[in-house]
Amino acid sequence: MNYSKHIDSNKILQLIGEVAGQTETYVIGGYVRDLIMGNSSKDIDIVCVGNGIELANRVAARLPGETAVSIFKNFGTAQIKYGGQDIEFVGARKESYRKDSRKPIVEDGTLEDDQKRRDFTINALAIGLNKDRYGKLIDPFDGLKDIKRKIIKTPLDPSITFSDDPLRIMRAFRFAAQLKFDIEAGTFEATGTNAERLTIVSKERIADELNKLILSPNPGYGFNMMFHSGVLKFVFPEMVRLHGVKTIEGKGHKDNFFHTLKVLDNVAKVSEDLWLRWAAILHDIAKPKTQRFDKVAGWTFHGHEELGAKMTPEIFKKMKLPLNEKMKYVQKLVRLHLRPIALVSDEITDSALRRLLFEAGDDLDDLMNLCRADITSKNNIRVAKYLNNFDRVEKKLKEIEERDHIRNFQPPVSGETIMEYFNIPPSKSVGEIKDEIKEAILEGKISNNFEEAFELMKELGRKKLLT
Repeated sequence: MNYSKHIDSNKILQLIGEVAGQTETYVIGGYVRDLIMGNSSKDIDIVCVGNGIELANRVAARLPGETAVSIFKNFGTAQIKYGGQDIEFVGARKESYRKDSRKPIVEDGTLEDDQKRRDFTINALAIGLNKDRYGKLIDPFDGLKDIKRKIIKTPLDPSITFSDDPLRIMRAFRFAAQLKFDIEAGTFEATGTNAERLTIVSKERIADELNKLILSPNPGYGFNMMFHSGVLKFVFPEMVRLHGVKTIEGKGHKDNFFHTLKVLDNVAKVSEDLWLRWAAILHDIAKPKTQRFDKVAGWTFHGHEELGAKMTPEIFKKMKLPLNEKMKYVQKLVRLHLRPIALVSDEITDSALRRLLFEAGDDLDDLMNLCRADITSKNNIRVAKYLNNFDRVEKKLKEIEERDHIRNFQPPVSGETIMEYFNIPPSKSVGEIKDEIKEAILEGKISNNFEEAFELMKELGRKKLLT
């Protein structure tokens, strides 16, 4: 690849090299990796043998308009946003670490020092921008070769690399899942032997890397490697407990860990939504706690969907995931993931369909995607049968929704209407009347319109309030 031509075609890189003058300046890291792999990147990391903040200010002064420079003195870095790209500047440095912290002791260094401190060989590649090394690829650790081999490998001894900054362990699995790379044998072994060091890393940083892995094209691949390395038990022990198959009287059950990975990958094929993917991860999380053996039925997991929904906030809190509407969304899908398959029978009432529409609301399509992803049988005939069943359920739900408009509905009669009609203050009875109207609509006793709801309100009010 002719890197000089690429720099010539990228105005910001060309300008940085021009402004740098005689100062050794390089574009380094993920941008170079993605360039070689033919992927686009909006993040540009610039390293210079000198003062990175000063270089950023000089570059900003040459850009049209008033380009702001964000300075992070604690890290010795500066950032410019220009042309839809984030350009970060830093002076070359070398790092050393204390055993009880992943925060490095930083000193000024050479380009070689800076490349040594990088996490992986594929992220240590640099291309010269200033005149003396314009367009030259600097690759001291054979990162180019590792890209071609599709290998994640540390530049130095992996035990030292991971012990110094244990978050790099998570990054190894994340990059492997994102890029569909293997982890080099020695590097992989070191992830496990240093896994306990993850305890010095904040839960927030671990969650950030885990979410990036989950958003990768093959998240199940990353989780599988974390499991086999022994890292997953330090990051997500509840997921590890899904692993294993018990057999009693010749009756076994599927391995719920590998089933979960397959469901996650199935969801990843149809949606890039992080929280739908989390629902896939947690949909069977309570199976170990609900596992029972019945001599007739075999292995059962009764109530795992309800218990899984109760476990969801606990897991989110422990892993420092957001305790907001995203968590409630995941909790809802975990609770409801068995409901659609229970509605397959022709004898299922419209009332049951209305209740699912009401409870799922705007998340019904996501729920159905999760249910379809949950079909992981290797028997193609069985898979086709289940998918056909879901088609039938979706058809029924669509018909009910078009007729009754149940999704996300509120009782047509408001609390204010009830209080005004009966001239009463807010009370428990007002809520009870609203709930009974809602139940009557879901049961199909009245239609979802104001007129019928108002008549029922008057009848209920006479019984509750005027007797």
